[in-house]
Amino acid sequence: MTAVRPVDAASILLLDRSGGGIRVLVGRRSSRHVFMPDVYVFPGGRRDATDRLVPVSGPLNPLACERLALRTGTRCSDSRLRALGVAALRELYEEAGIAVGRPLDAMAGGDLPFRPDLSNLRFLARAITPAGMVRRFDTRFFTLFTDEAGIDPAGATASHELEDVQWIDIFDHGGIDMPDITVLILEELRKSIQEDKSLPFGRAAPLYYTQRGRFLRDLL
Repeated sequence: MTAVRPVDAASILLLDRSGGGIRVLVGRRSSRHVFMPDVYVFPGGRRDATDRLVPVSGPLNPLACERLALRTGTRCSDSRLRALGVAALRELYEEAGIAVGRPLDAMAGGDLPFRPDLSNLRFLARAITPAGMVRRFDTRFFTLFTDEAGIDPAGATASHELEDVQWIDIFDHGGIDMPDITVLILEELRKSIQEDKSLPFGRAAPLYYTQRGRFLRDLL
């Protein structure tokens, strides 16, 4: 059997701190999905080839870029790192209807009606799907505060890809069915928030991966 190589992906933990606590946006993946159907996850998906070509209204923070570049191999480039941020915001728009960036004129063309603003994205964690799965992803998880990005939390809407979109308390997800890796990333967020509520750019980010059957956690 040919080994399935992981492909780049990005996911976003959109955070609402307007009510005193902190809530994160999740939604239930459609039952039509081959990979992890009927479970609650953060908006996200694979990086498209065209994500490299999307103009942005604000670049990634340099400290976030430095962390993202670690252990990415010899083919790492600025355009690849930028594309990961674009992928996160594109998926947020496609799956939850939230646009982060500068609106474009209707005649401007392009797949997105806005130029993504990557400047407030923090790099939180990275996880590589273990070998043996039907699909494998090398996923970078970003965080974004709604108030910093000028987002109205009430504007989140469900889609055919992400159903039952809702905001949940990061310290109490109420028994919602989540994949193990989603729970782990949520735990990383909780620890990070407890250390520093501002989630400073450039902080060390965990990398989850499997080697010789062992599930490992390193720091980037």
